[in-house]
Amino acid sequence: MAEGPANRLLAFVGTYAGEGGGPGGIYTFEISDDGRNIEQLGHHSVPQEAGYLVYSPATETLFAVNEVKTDGRGPVGRASSVHALRLDLESGELAHLGSRPSLGAFPCYLAHDPKRGLLVSANHAGFTHVEKLVQRDDGHWETRFDYDDSTVSVFPLTADGRIEPASDVHLFSGHGKDPNSSPQNGGHAQSGPHAHSAVIDPSGEFLLVCDKGTDRIHVFQLSAKLEEVFVLQLAEETGPRHLAFDPVTGLAFATCEFASTIATLAFDAATGMLEELSQVSTLPSGYDGPNEPAEIRVHPQGGFVYANNRGEDCIAWFAIGQDGQLERQGSVPLAKSLHPGVAARSFAFAPGGSFLMVADRPADLVASYSVCDRSGALTLLAQATVPDPAFVAFARLEPTHSGRGAK
Repeated sequence: MAEGPANRLLAFVGTYAGEGGGPGGIYTFEISDDGRNIEQLGHHSVPQEAGYLVYSPATETLFAVNEVKTDGRGPVGRASSVHALRLDLESGELAHLGSRPSLGAFPCYLAHDPKRGLLVSANHAGFTHVEKLVQRDDGHWETRFDYDDSTVSVFPLTADGRIEPASDVHLFSGHGKDPNSSPQNGGHAQSGPHAHSAVIDPSGEFLLVCDKGTDRIHVFQLSAKLEEVFVLQLAEETGPRHLAFDPVTGLAFATCEFASTIATLAFDAATGMLEELSQVSTLPSGYDGPNEPAEIRVHPQGGFVYANNRGEDCIAWFAIGQDGQLERQGSVPLAKSLHPGVAARSFAFAPGGSFLMVADRPADLVASYSVCDRSGALTLLAQATVPDPAFVAFARLEPTHSGRGAK
């Protein structure tokens, strides 16, 4: 491993507490450039349910969610929140800078806009309902089912990376097919909206939000005050979850959780309009078990799309063909899960794309895989034990790093 901050590659691993007996929080690792050596540097306990992370090199700040639902009236022990942590470049240790309420239950995705100094949180909301009795105008009583608000919240950042109070919140509405065919929440996974990702387009002008509860992808003009410019309605029980852009073609690809497909989308960078071009199954022919795809990544050099199947329990890769048509090329197995909700849920490419790292939750480990630049194939390189890993984010500490400064 290299000494000092120059040219070091760090990986932050967000974890969950509870089911696997681990403490939760964020683990920091130093990774060799070839992905073959994984060395733990430290562990930070806050936030405990660190289901999503994003790193800002300009301010040496790691942002994280606490992926919970606030536990009612005070005193509050578990709060739905977003957190800022300062990275010590020499030791790799994290120091907590502060947090803000996420303004939505179960925050599950973060986007960082360095140009405007903004942090965006997609807040999934819970599945369970509250049963309310209401009296109609005719005097009769009826039952009403209320659900959490699913939201996207926008937070300005200070020049040194601290999170300011929210400048805007967008509340989603509606629901999909209820009940539907998913085993999640006893078939009521689309009883309300569920914003599961918030992705900034390559131009940096638009924010795309996948709402798996209503089968919609919302497009906003990105600023401290969000302006919705387009909504793409997908087929019933599609469940768009995560989205990634191809740096070569500009196409977007979205995992569709309830359909076990990847949707290919044309994106107009001038207007923010989306058009669905095709969908392809994430599964091999002959597989008929339960499955819900989760993460999706496009290789940094383009050419291949990667998605993890929860149920088949693998990372599969697809070649990008003409008009964005995908063809599955192969897969590598991950640890078997009891059900998709506790399967491996995320992976990330190292800078440059020579290898990726997956948070293999059922196995309590992170694993690195080399990426063949010709075929896209993955080959296992190394593993390290981490209890209940959920997410991986990389930070390259460059020799020209200038330290904290402007947003």
